[in-house]
Amino acid sequence: MPLIIADECINCDVCEPECPNDAISAGDEIYVIDPSRCTECVGHFDQPQCQQVCPVDCSPLDPAHVESKEQPHQKYLQLTSAKVASGKG
Repeated sequence: MPLIIADECINCDVCEPECPNDAISAGDEIYVIDPSRCTECVGHFDQPQCQQVCPVDCSPLDPAHVESKEQPHQKYLQLTSAKVASGKG
């Protein structure tokens, strides 16, 4: 299940560069996570990196985007194959 960034976000800028899928970006008021790119770092790390670096613990699972256990890995495979195809991987 993708993560979200909650209202408690303090815009500290530490999560965005840690995301291996470029799923995090600056929103209107706080950072946001693109659920189509968030894999909870499956395929890259054992733990979601945004959760590891967040000083206010504001990136819970997104209940609006329920996924099976296999879906994050499938997204990882799609995202990494797209990087390779574009010459960025």
